[in-house]
Amino acid sequence: MNKINQNKNSGVNITNPLVSIIILNYNAGNLLLDCVSSIQKTTYANFEVILVDNASEDKSHIECKEKFQSIKLIENPQNLGYCEGNNIGLRVARGQFSVILNPDTIVDPHWLEELLKAYKENGRGFYQPKFLATSDNSMLLSTGNMIQIFGFGFSRSKGNADVGKFEKFEKINYASGTCLFTSKEVLEETGLLDPFLFAFHDDLELCWRGALIKINSYYVPKSIVYHPIEGSSFKWSPIKFKLMERNRKYCLLTLYDRSTLIKMIPALFLVDIAVFFFYLSKGLLKVKISADLEILKNMKLINKKYEENQKIKEVSDNEIIQQFENQVNVPHWVVNNKTNQFFNNFLEKISKITRRFLN
Repeated sequence: MNKINQNKNSGVNITNPLVSIIILNYNAGNLLLDCVSSIQKTTYANFEVILVDNASEDKSHIECKEKFQSIKLIENPQNLGYCEGNNIGLRVARGQFSVILNPDTIVDPHWLEELLKAYKENGRGFYQPKFLATSDNSMLLSTGNMIQIFGFGFSRSKGNADVGKFEKFEKINYASGTCLFTSKEVLEETGLLDPFLFAFHDDLELCWRGALIKINSYYVPKSIVYHPIEGSSFKWSPIKFKLMERNRKYCLLTLYDRSTLIKMIPALFLVDIAVFFFYLSKGLLKVKISADLEILKNMKLINKKYEENQKIKEVSDNEIIQQFENQVNVPHWVVNNKTNQFFNNFLEKISKITRRFLN
């Protein structure tokens, strides 16, 4: 990977730069129209909208292009997944900055200027806004995403009331792919989203990869984006939870040093047993087995990715792990409080013991 000048704001004209907004669509229906409509009210004027469609059947992308003719529409012949779909948009983006934005979001008029302002003040990195629930603006959906040391990614405040607790700009483990802001300069250093992941954990992997070369992730509370809450509609989708488990292990195997993983073996074994029974309880045993088999089948690719990451790595695992969490935050609509408490107590104990071996 080619390195460029790592001065915080090197090569970036941030007086009035063009920002490319990439929206990946797949049968989003009227949500897509509402999203683009809200973007038109953005106070920062110098932006372009690139709509990448992953072979939608509802023709929402066609309707959107007809209504908002200034947007650039790219039609993929098939569903390429979240990662490669967004990569296509990022490759044609003309802006010095880019935002990956989900089609079911509604943006506050000041969202973009606040993200740009944060970059101007803090330099190269990945940035995310505060996410509030579309149906209940008093409910937080994300104030920054965090990584548990065994590779679980989560929003630290999902489901909590917005009572002013998270109003401080701060460093986080990774920025949410629901709305992820960065510069072309950063993406030239880190590379784009990993196509193997297809979807889920892609934002975690990208920002963790960035952290290896001292590119941090940040939460910008003054930038606000609204997003639907899963709520009662949350479903234990087999494909979703297969990708989540497969991609969690992919991240561990490609981003941690082998020496770190060896020290983690006993803990990872116990965690895997816990995950096994959790998936079993949800009727997803085949999904868990399939996820593990895909990891085994793709070890050649995983080893190649691992070697690539090792070549660019500037930060030790100990430095990275110090920033990671022992527990996870799981909303009550995903698992009940009793199960969540049991799992977190288990993770807390195992994580603390593991950290002693890693020091």
